[in-house]
Amino acid sequence: MVSSAFAIELLKNSLEIYSPSRSESILATFLKDVCLDLGFEQANIDSVGNIIAMKGSGSPVILLCGHMDTVPGIVPVRLDGDYMYGRGASDAKAPLISMLLGAADFPKQNGTIIFAGVVDEEGNATGIKNLVKDKNLQPHYAIFGEPSGIDNITVSYKGRLEIRLLCDVNNSAHASAPWISLNAIEEIYNIWANLKKVLDSYETNNSKNKADLVSYSITEVNGGSSHNVTPQKCRMTIDIRIPAHLSCDDILSLLDIKLNELKQNKNAITIKYHVEDRTEPFQASASSTLVRSLVLSILDNRKKRPLLLKKTGTGDMNILGNVLNIPVVTYGPGDPHSSHTVDERVYIPEYLTGIEIYKNTLFHMIRLHKNLQNKERT
Repeated sequence: MVSSAFAIELLKNSLEIYSPSRSESILATFLKDVCLDLGFEQANIDSVGNIIAMKGSGSPVILLCGHMDTVPGIVPVRLDGDYMYGRGASDAKAPLISMLLGAADFPKQNGTIIFAGVVDEEGNATGIKNLVKDKNLQPHYAIFGEPSGIDNITVSYKGRLEIRLLCDVNNSAHASAPWISLNAIEEIYNIWANLKKVLDSYETNNSKNKADLVSYSITEVNGGSSHNVTPQKCRMTIDIRIPAHLSCDDILSLLDIKLNELKQNKNAITIKYHVEDRTEPFQASASSTLVRSLVLSILDNRKKRPLLLKKTGTGDMNILGNVLNIPVVTYGPGDPHSSHTVDERVYIPEYLTGIEIYKNTLFHMIRLHKNLQNKERT
């Protein structure tokens, strides 16, 4: 059995390895050696830098997956009372190491446990996109490690569209004579005002939960060529988050209709857009074997029923669930509000509890999976 002292030291060592996105190789090598020392039968680093370790055999195949990368910025690693500080302490090295130790502590029996530490979650999701292409894995269930809080299970993430919008008025003028030409910056904001109305009018769900609503934000604007010339071109990046009852195509269809209408009304203007990135929303079934197993494990340990959360962000869970078409949830110790901050930290008792909850969840999952198989045979 893994001791508390060992678990705390391993987390500290992991935090001391600075691993911003696309610089995770030292941590991956470190974790590979740890996995082999802890009894995993295989541990390898794949072509993009993910660490993948396996133990056990047979069905079910359960994937415990977290990310090794962090946002940039060093937070000095220190233990202060019951809190461990450091970049990644919450997002998401505490969930990553706690699921690793939970899997390591789980005895070898019927069932295959896969531990994966992926790269670039905070960037372009390179790691998870490569992982889901691996035909040798084929898990039945997956838990993605993120700081949900020890008493919460994240069952839903919004989808995301990143759209690059271009407005070209095909002319420019001296700033002292602005009436000679249209202004691309002004025009693109007019276009965006029309698109916002479309997105707002689409929402028919009466829920007050923001996870059920379409949200949007301008994140980048780039226009103009000189301080004294009216801008001919302007580009805008728009981030749209999509609730689970909709799809990316639902939103894109609406935008297409409105933009085509605007193009017809503004013949002197070129309006174009392209989709830079798209991720479909995902929501786990609350009655799945996976959710039931995690709920039971939390009940066993915490003596209270966990909250099932629907979050407004977008994560690797979306890609895992939609590509592999399997039950996936996100869970892990940590306070998401401290993530990415200069005081990023994790509450050590919660981190240690997370290890036990992951381990006991594996017991429940294998038991319930086999019960389900037996029912299907009869």
